Amino acid sequence: MSPELPPVTLTQMTTDSNARTALLDLLARTSFRLGNFTLSSGARSDYYIDCRTTTLHAEGGRLTGLAILDLLHEHNLQPAAAGGLTMGADPVVSAVAIASACRAQQQPGAPLIHGFLVRKAEKTHGTGRRIEGFCEEGAPVLIVDDVCTTGASTITAIEAARESGMRVIAAVCLVEREEAGGRAALEAACQGAPFLRLYTAGDVRAAHVRQLQQG
Repeated sequence: MSPELPPVTLTQMTTDSNARTALLDLLARTSFRLGNFTLSSGARSDYYIDCRTTTLHAEGGRLTGLAILDLLHEHNLQPAAAGGLTMGADPVVSAVAIASACRAQQQPGAPLIHGFLVRKAEKTHGTGRRIEGFCEEGAPVLIVDDVCTTGASTITAIEAARESGMRVIAAVCLVEREEAGGRAALEAACQGAPFLRLYTAGDVRAAHVRQLQQG
């Protein structure tokens, strides 16, 4: 197991005006662990990333939303909504939606980005819907996820969004585990829409090691 790092204080986080840099620091501190782990795919790894400890962190959620809005602006993407497969994508979806609402307050006229969640299976009661939240025929949408390894959960969300009549214009993950080789399948599922990431697992690992060295 890796040595314990000191907790992050709100002051430490809010003094950094660059959301992507601050989010990387928080991911490295709270979500990354060195050790001996078995992944959901059954593969072994000397590290593990649990982004939910960051995306469910109060400041981490804020930074997640801001960092993804910056990425969308950089690539000139304007989705009507963001969604993904429950439950890894849940806090990411909420963060993006809330960040867009905050931006609209600061910049009147800026578009809102609503949210939707994709169930792993259709409900067997009520309306029987698989998608909860935003769902409009032909709407341009963004598919989000926290960690992309094989890409299976992201691909499932892409397919569900399309089956519901929405138009996937991009997919975004916080962290891509490049060594798993999931990018080719994700890009194929995107059908020409971009697959983007905020960081590679190597980026997070390097930031984690720097934090350990700095004590």
